Amino acid sequence: MDFYINFQSQSSHTEEFWELRLYVAGQTPKSLKAFANLKKICEEYLEGKYRIEVIDLMEHPQLAKGDQILAIPTLVRKLPEPVKQIIGDLSNTEKVLVGLDLRQVNINEG
Repeated sequence: MDFYINFQSQSSHTEEFWELRLYVAGQTPKSLKAFANLKKICEEYLEGKYRIEVIDLMEHPQLAKGDQILAIPTLVRKLPEPVKQIIGDLSNTEKVLVGLDLRQVNINEG
């Protein structure tokens, strides 16, 4: 089964656009959870300004080399630059937001 999905939200192209690639290995529970978590985060924080491309490395292993994928699932933010990677099922929303530069790191004083 091919799990190469291109999901694009409805968008006005006047604002910053986010191009995200999620690398998975088959339709495992961890892969499906990562996609569901990513979609939820995008719908809540990127409201129509994103595209998700899901690449199944079981079907397309050659695609791992281009983004230097070493573990799965891995999320790659292609746009806006700079390119960033987040490894895991994306269940920690706060870490994903910080990793994507959607939220600043809070440094507690004291």
